[in-house]
Amino acid sequence: MAVVIGQEALGFADIVAVAREGARVELAPEARARMQRSRERVEALAEAERPVYGISTGFGALASTRIPPAARVTLQHALVRSHAAGVGPPAPREVVRAMLLLRASTLAKGYSGVRPVVVERMLALLNAGITPLVPLYGSLGASGDLAPLAHAALCLVGEGWALRADGSAVPAVEALASAGIEPPRLEAKEGLALLNGTDGMLGMLALACVDARRLLGTAEVICAMSVEALLGTDRPFAPELQRLRPHPGQIASAANLTRLLAGSQIVASHRESDHAVQDAYSLRCSPQVLGAARDTLAFAAGVVERELASAVDNPVVLPDGRVESNGNFHGEPLAFAADFLAIAIAEVGAIAERRVDYLLDAARSRGLPPFLASEPGVNSGLMLAQYTAAALVAENRRLAQPASVDSVPTSAMQEDHVSMGWGACLKLRQALQNVERIVAIEAVCAARALDFRRPLEPAPSTRAVHDLLRTRVPGPGPDRPLAPELDAAADLVHSGALLAAAESATGPLL
Repeated sequence: MAVVIGQEALGFADIVAVAREGARVELAPEARARMQRSRERVEALAEAERPVYGISTGFGALASTRIPPAARVTLQHALVRSHAAGVGPPAPREVVRAMLLLRASTLAKGYSGVRPVVVERMLALLNAGITPLVPLYGSLGASGDLAPLAHAALCLVGEGWALRADGSAVPAVEALASAGIEPPRLEAKEGLALLNGTDGMLGMLALACVDARRLLGTAEVICAMSVEALLGTDRPFAPELQRLRPHPGQIASAANLTRLLAGSQIVASHRESDHAVQDAYSLRCSPQVLGAARDTLAFAAGVVERELASAVDNPVVLPDGRVESNGNFHGEPLAFAADFLAIAIAEVGAIAERRVDYLLDAARSRGLPPFLASEPGVNSGLMLAQYTAAALVAENRRLAQPASVDSVPTSAMQEDHVSMGWGACLKLRQALQNVERIVAIEAVCAARALDFRRPLEPAPSTRAVHDLLRTRVPGPGPDRPLAPELDAAADLVHSGALLAAAESATGPLL
């Protein structure tokens, strides 16, 4: 089923479908009518004597420069070329596709004054699987994602480069010709409208929210495995205790842990023992940390939803015909959300690493062999897996430093405060990948620890996760290279397979 833009606001599922799954995109008929009305107003102003920013003037610090009518088409193409100033490796395909989709969606709202044909050609790029080559670095997250969007627009008009499916570059004019797409000739304001949006950082943040939701669920599943493996108790997760501090994420996380541990012979075996009263914080306080991350994700998702419903451009054409400059292209709301979510995700990884260390330390692991080795001394077991987790935790502490406080003035002080939202979203994506690997390391360690707890059986949910891991990661035995096993476990975390395995026993978790 195609994703339709120009009706109601896009949702997370729409972005995933287009960015990652290659879904087709269509323009709603009513969107064409809205766009045509605002276009007529732009064309009238383009012929008028009164200067209007972006239509009959230069851009940024050159806004006071009047552009003669004969040069206004040249102006739009010159803007796209001059702003295509990014550097570095290509941005991931899913990021570029999300950015194109979201820019087209904003333009289709009818506040930008572009012709429907421009949006139709953008959708043609997406539907043909043509990915503009967009360098990873260059956006400041204010005045929109100017450089990334300029590289995408350059491809749209048949200049610059596109990426083949294998990642190799091809001249854009060749890619468009092979797909039968005629590059549009940009007219008044259209070049500016293609560049002046938060669509790159919005696309990254939306995809990050989807990934974070899956990761938090998986982190709770693996945490439950560790609670079992360390002879912890489920008593602190009881709903009557959680209601004393009614943060919604904490209550949901504790409820999930209770469901995941239901039916565990291991937990039942020591339920009344003295040590089960006060587990270490990394076990007992898991709902408080994972739940706080859930609440942070809810905040970030709310920011995304509001931005998806927004029309971000400058200037905008209002329904009464006025064309007004504004600052809605400033990415600060998205930058703050990305920075906040990166902090939360880093802490999810930090507490998971503490459980890894707990599982490997024979002085604290309640009868487990040192480093979960089959023959400690001769074998080092999973000792170095904790080193890797610790290195990733340290990297995430750097990535948790806010990008949004790092404004650098540009454009001869016209753009004297910027959000750095693009950078905030880039580091959030890296932090998510790092925590996926930390959770995978915890999964490998917890699964091996459960092997050592036999003949006691884990809960049905964690047994399902253990059994799935064992299809890719062997159990205890002589030392062997760990890297392939950690990679295999990370794949199962990233794909959501471990979460799905647990839910096959519990039903959908909260």
